[in-house]
Amino acid sequence: MKELTTDHISQQFNNELEALRQHFLTMGGVVENQVQDAIQALLDNNGSLAEQVTEQDAMVNQLDGLIDDECNRILAIRQPAASDLRMIVSISKAVGELERMGDEAKKIARLTLNLVDEGESPRGYVEINRIGEMVSRMIHETLDAYARLDIDAAIKVAKRDRNVDLEYNAAMRSLMTYMMEDPRSISRIMNVIWVLRSLERIGDHARHTCQHLIFMVKGVNVRHVPLGDLAEKVSK
Repeated sequence: MKELTTDHISQQFNNELEALRQHFLTMGGVVENQVQDAIQALLDNNGSLAEQVTEQDAMVNQLDGLIDDECNRILAIRQPAASDLRMIVSISKAVGELERMGDEAKKIARLTLNLVDEGESPRGYVEINRIGEMVSRMIHETLDAYARLDIDAAIKVAKRDRNVDLEYNAAMRSLMTYMMEDPRSISRIMNVIWVLRSLERIGDHARHTCQHLIFMVKGVNVRHVPLGDLAEKVSK
């Protein structure tokens, strides 16, 4: 694993930075499971699993608060500089992306409960499965990139958000056409559309998380750099 921080005179400072990093990865693992469970609950029409996803949000929020407190305490007491400061700032921003992914997973779970009550949608589950697999893989590989501080992997994951957007736009066109052909399906299809919208946003948050990692390692802000230009920007 690439090392970002250096050994400090204070072993306690080293421990604090490592604890911060581990708590971030722990939160990421919880969110990853939450998203996967939300998708599976919908595909299986499983209201009980959907309820569990909504309950997991409390753990995500707890970890979010813990990491925020740790970042603030380190900034106030240690006054870090250089790579240490970038690490703390990047994690404080990336954890917000994770928290929003969890919020989207909770939305999917609530929409699943609506579909359980109304009956499964006649269309859209194939698209949900496909896009769900894409964003789940993005989350997993984003966290893996953070664990290894691998910006090459982060760039590859960020670029895959374009594929999610293409799949999402194609699914929207198909579902809108279906609703016009069968107005009786509108209520159920709208729930599916909102699920797909949440998945698309999760892909966006995974991309942003990768961009925060690039800043952490390289000190380069790439939030507004076109995806096709990421590698060139980082190599300068």
